[in-house]
Amino acid sequence: MMRISSKRTFVGLFFLFVCPFSVLAQTAATNGNVILRRDPWKGSVALAHLPKGARLTLVDATPDNGFYHVRTEDEQVGWVSSKFVIVSPSSTPPTPTPPTSPTPETPCDASLWNHVYHPLRLIVKQPCITVAGTIVDATAGKKPDGVRHEADGDTHGWLKVDPEFENLLNAGNLSDEQGNLVFEIVCRFHVSQQDAKAACANYTDQVSLPPVGSHVQIVGTLVQDTFHAKWMEIHPVTNITVVP
Repeated sequence: MMRISSKRTFVGLFFLFVCPFSVLAQTAATNGNVILRRDPWKGSVALAHLPKGARLTLVDATPDNGFYHVRTEDEQVGWVSSKFVIVSPSSTPPTPTPPTSPTPETPCDASLWNHVYHPLRLIVKQPCITVAGTIVDATAGKKPDGVRHEADGDTHGWLKVDPEFENLLNAGNLSDEQGNLVFEIVCRFHVSQQDAKAACANYTDQVSLPPVGSHVQIVGTLVQDTFHAKWMEIHPVTNITVVP
């Protein structure tokens, strides 16, 4: 799979949902008929055919492999060849307020976003959520802790959600994650992916990971990963607590 360039600064609409401050989104328009693709390369799956003049919001202001990561007016997210995109002049964003640590009123730690690899691939659905379920093995017995050790240092764990949270799952969770909600604790493991090392520099994960079979509550941000099968996940995880 193609690697995506890492960024430590948040831009565009992403900030409107994640952080306690806002940034003006950069907009664009198509200069001809063009295909909205699932991934940033020619031949990737076509999601939609956009007409000339279609208005776009840039998820990432920097092209990747000659493609812009964009959001359409009807909320589709994908990639469009930069040859067919005219970017509007950007505005100077306001100075952000530093993120805060979790409190009883705001239990999610916004500072964890400083350690999320390429955060602009994630669409925030709920800035802070608590989900209950049972941790199940996402590795088919290959890892004692039951989570995949990703190259960017994150976990890729599975939560079999309690029935009242099944509405959080989408087709990607059902087809590629065996009907489980993905959860990612950032920077838990050694980072082997070169362009992800900066995100975890000088940071040590403090989240407890209970064993497989534990019934837990996971607190974090509910997002949709726009790559892969576009499944839903809790990413980043602020904390995991074992509950009866």
